[in-house]
Amino acid sequence: MPVHNREIADKFDRLADLLEIEGANPFRVRAYRNAARTVRGYPRAMADLIDDGEDLSELPDIGDDLAEKIDKLVESGDLPLLDEVEQRTPKALSELMKIEGLGAKRIKALHEALEIDTIDDLKEAAERGDIRNVEGFGDKSEEKIKQRLVKYAGDEQRTQLIEAEEIAKPLVEYLKKAKGLKDIAIAGSYRRRKETVGDLDILITAKQDADVMDHFTDYEEVDEIVSKGKTRSTVYLRCGMQVDLRVVPQVSFGAAQHYFTGSRDHNIAVRKLGIKKGYKVNEYGVFKGDERIAGKTEKSVYKKMDLPYIEPELRENRGELEAARKGELPKLIELDDIRGNLHAHTKATDGHDSLKKMARAAAERGYEYLAITDHSRRLAVANGLDEKRLRKQLDAIDKFNGDQDDIRILKSIEVDILEDGKLDLPDSALKELDFVLCAVHHKFDLPRKKQTERILRALDNRHCHILAHPSGRLINEREAYEFDLEKILEEAADRGRAIELNAQPDRLDLTDESCKMAKDLGVKISIATDAHSATDLDYMRFGIDQARRGWLEKKDVVNCLPLEKLLKLFER
Repeated sequence: MPVHNREIADKFDRLADLLEIEGANPFRVRAYRNAARTVRGYPRAMADLIDDGEDLSELPDIGDDLAEKIDKLVESGDLPLLDEVEQRTPKALSELMKIEGLGAKRIKALHEALEIDTIDDLKEAAERGDIRNVEGFGDKSEEKIKQRLVKYAGDEQRTQLIEAEEIAKPLVEYLKKAKGLKDIAIAGSYRRRKETVGDLDILITAKQDADVMDHFTDYEEVDEIVSKGKTRSTVYLRCGMQVDLRVVPQVSFGAAQHYFTGSRDHNIAVRKLGIKKGYKVNEYGVFKGDERIAGKTEKSVYKKMDLPYIEPELRENRGELEAARKGELPKLIELDDIRGNLHAHTKATDGHDSLKKMARAAAERGYEYLAITDHSRRLAVANGLDEKRLRKQLDAIDKFNGDQDDIRILKSIEVDILEDGKLDLPDSALKELDFVLCAVHHKFDLPRKKQTERILRALDNRHCHILAHPSGRLINEREAYEFDLEKILEEAADRGRAIELNAQPDRLDLTDESCKMAKDLGVKISIATDAHSATDLDYMRFGIDQARRGWLEKKDVVNCLPLEKLLKLFER
């Protein structure tokens, strides 16, 4: 049974959690976290690399020891070191790290002071008021833990889109081999390209003698068959994801795609339009009385509503039907519209590849330009650049650009926004750059007003061109910090600053709704990968997915501009 990249990464992350709780060497902990990140985001399966005889130790942040561990994981599914550490550490302790604000040191303090080992232990201690008495905590800390426990309990377990793809793509390829299968499509939130996916809805058409259902339930990753029928089967995969497979008539395939793609609110709105016209709209088609008058294609469904086709990413009932009726649907941005990437790191700080390798990878993707935005000095954990090291990097960029004519490396830096809103490097250094990327990397817990003022002060600096990953969130891991995003966007528009849509699959920051707000306020967006290796440049497509959900068009995105126009924009 194959072991997916996601499973390997999860084991490395869990091992890092447990080692951190034990107080292991921080560099050792970071090595496992970096390896998890590399494996989780790698475009090819580790198992395929091994089968092809490739040397895993050459991958970013892997090396000989971790390559050997990955090889054993792929072969057996086991990580002996993780088993060893789990035996000496309370198993539930790492679950506590899912509560935002509880890092390894704080969990260890709670464990030693109050014998807290589980989520239930934490709830009981919070209700008794015991946490406030532990050194390093207090009344406010205890109240925040209570609030986060409530949210944690209500969280629906959803899978990041990149991980859902790793599950869905091989399953679809497997299903295509079934006897008698004709059409196949994934619907649901996966098709709408939501940042997280609950389950998978797969639709097919097939010949009468097809063996698709048997083929489906025989899939090697099926852990439990919930139900099995001629037209619908439901299973749980080994990873825990539910998959529904439905066989629909060819004449209803478009209607079924529309219905099962959703969203629910969009479908209800379409059905109401149908009712006004005397139609019934459901997963089998559009009906006038008993006669099916549309449904073979999605376009035919919308046509009967007197509407043009609406892209799946827009189907959230956020004004798309009204825009369609008025002929004002956006011409959504596409991956081919992107001319360059404005956020990338090298080995000079916490990246994995050299400047030259990053540049060549960008050129291979057809980009005109790539900005190198290594971290500034305050981010010591990332080996941030001081003025002297930045100058050395700028000289290297000048030399590279002098030798190349197919791509231009832009001089930039991801400069920290300090607590008081000042930037981490002086203007004398920043003025030497083509543009400056500004970001919050610490003090996430400032009150809403102070956090907002901090960011506004940074935007006031004439050398600040783009605000990176504006909310600081990590999907399924860390909430956005508290700040007034609308105020930030309004002021960014007034100052001519751009806002980043960070395409890292665990960030996707801005959200889709925030992208729409930015567009409506006239703020320009940079869709950037925050690449820490050459392969990370491929994350751009996830940024495009998010941008499309946020109604963004080519004209809204600064890195759809050719180089000359982009540089003029930054000059202003």
